[in-house]
Amino acid sequence: MGRSQAVGTGRDPRFGPEADDTGCTILHADMDSFYVSVEVRRRPELRGRPVVVGGAGPRGVVSSASYEARRFGVRSAMPGMRARALCPEAVFLTPDFAAYGEASRAVMRVFRDVTPLVEPLSLDEAFLDVAGAQRLLGRPAVIARAIRHRILSEQRLVVSVGVARSKFVAKLGSTRAKPDGMIVVPTDLVLDFLHPLPVDALWGVGERAAESLRRLGLTTVGDVAQAPVSLLRSALGEASAAHLHELSWGRDPRRVEPDQVEKSIGAEMTFDTDSGDRELLRRSLLALSEKVGARLRAAGVVGRTVAIKVRLADFKTVNRSRTVATATDVAREIFEISWGLFTALGPADKIRLLGVRVEGLSPTSTTSRQLTLGEPERGWREAEAAADAAAARFGRSVVGPASLLGRRDPRRTENHPHSTVVPLSDPPTHS
Repeated sequence: MGRSQAVGTGRDPRFGPEADDTGCTILHADMDSFYVSVEVRRRPELRGRPVVVGGAGPRGVVSSASYEARRFGVRSAMPGMRARALCPEAVFLTPDFAAYGEASRAVMRVFRDVTPLVEPLSLDEAFLDVAGAQRLLGRPAVIARAIRHRILSEQRLVVSVGVARSKFVAKLGSTRAKPDGMIVVPTDLVLDFLHPLPVDALWGVGERAAESLRRLGLTTVGDVAQAPVSLLRSALGEASAAHLHELSWGRDPRRVEPDQVEKSIGAEMTFDTDSGDRELLRRSLLALSEKVGARLRAAGVVGRTVAIKVRLADFKTVNRSRTVATATDVAREIFEISWGLFTALGPADKIRLLGVRVEGLSPTSTTSRQLTLGEPERGWREAEAAADAAAARFGRSVVGPASLLGRRDPRRTENHPHSTVVPLSDPPTHS
């Protein structure tokens, strides 16, 4: 499954997967080279090669790099041209954030199968509080191993995990377990683990703060712990000094806070080749609208504001939105608004990415829905809910988004709100 010893701690067995995990109910799970791993999963021929997700052009930035590329000095947030100079043989891939979002949701579902106390920090990492899961699933380290195994077997992705009594120490553990590892920091060995680490391991210590501390002769976390708070205060200020002093002693009382109710739900699609094909763009908006509608219904929410995101070939991004009187979760209605926004925008350049998002969410159960004049009491929403049920049983590919929504009759005007529709085959998606 991965390394049996801690990486970055001298392979110290005191912090290995078999260490005493009593009271260590906080897990920090961090996917390894997440964007790259998702790309390699669908392109296995890239495994073992230096791979960079991000642009190599003059404005490109590295989003993620494989460990093979990192050996050449390539790092996230580095200019793409610099990465190309460091590693000319690297394979550069355009980010596909829709695919990464789908992979992230699958990983988060695995976490939530273990405990409802999941606090995502980004697409590729989260804190878990497994205190309530121990009776059913075993000790924290056993749970962590099971999570790693399940994500590898089901998603073909690798996650490193830190197991500790606090969020701060668990996150440090996962960082030092990479790649493909697991660290347990026993409660009575927290200071042994923390104090040898460099000062920039402390949360909130960036390059400037680290340099300020080094000028005071404080190079390790242990140095910070032993320093008078007044000395820290003179270098960093009152709030930062108190914060770092507490962390240097392993004190972090923060609880795992489950993710809040989403403020919006959306989907994006990045084209393999920039496109100005109006029909392809229209079909793509159909697919995105159906996906957003399905996610809204699955979450039990509706929204009043529909927004589109259009990224042009030159990476210029334009956003447009429209708020309607009646909240919706109906893909057909979302598409009508999205297409209206897109046609009004009338982009002249080729398009790299399209996105559809619904905002201003409220629970479906507490939001009244007003029928449009002439609209049947049972119609598109019921049809789409039936499609949801079929997709849950047989798979989403059985009920294609465009076959559900259809295409306007070409005899009708494009912006007529009551245009009829005829079937249209599924558009290609990249998620």
